[in-house]
Amino acid sequence: MEEMKVLFVCTGNTCRSPMAAAIFNHKWSAKGEARSAGLFAVEGDHATLHALQVLKENGIECVHRSKLVKKEEIEWATHVFTMTTAHKDVVINSFPDYADKIFTLKEFVDPTQHSLDIVDPYAGDKDAYQKTYDELNEFITKLFEHPLKG
Repeated sequence: MEEMKVLFVCTGNTCRSPMAAAIFNHKWSAKGEARSAGLFAVEGDHATLHALQVLKENGIECVHRSKLVKKEEIEWATHVFTMTTAHKDVVINSFPDYADKIFTLKEFVDPTQHSLDIVDPYAGDKDAYQKTYDELNEFITKLFEHPLKG
């Protein structure tokens, strides 16, 4: 299988997508690379303090600056994983030529899930971020447990 190049997309690129990219790169660096971007990101923001704390407590270092989703990142990626179905719809509408490689993370790993969205911990307490980390970790761990599409 060719190396997987994953772009994780969320809203502001300060919580879910940087956490997801850090988890992927920590677990699967031998199988690919992950980057992250946001639909409404402010270029250059740090990841939130709680996101960085939870990652560090789980043995993952994260150096991050937020960035907007751009065509170059979509072209680079073999797979684009969004955090919600709403994100997926926006990315597909913005980059329709790449629709065949855009999925929610949950949809790609297990389309039988009741909800295909990963809850946004933004403005929540550290426990909210830990729950989001746990959910991201579960689905990113399962990424290579089934035949990959595309």
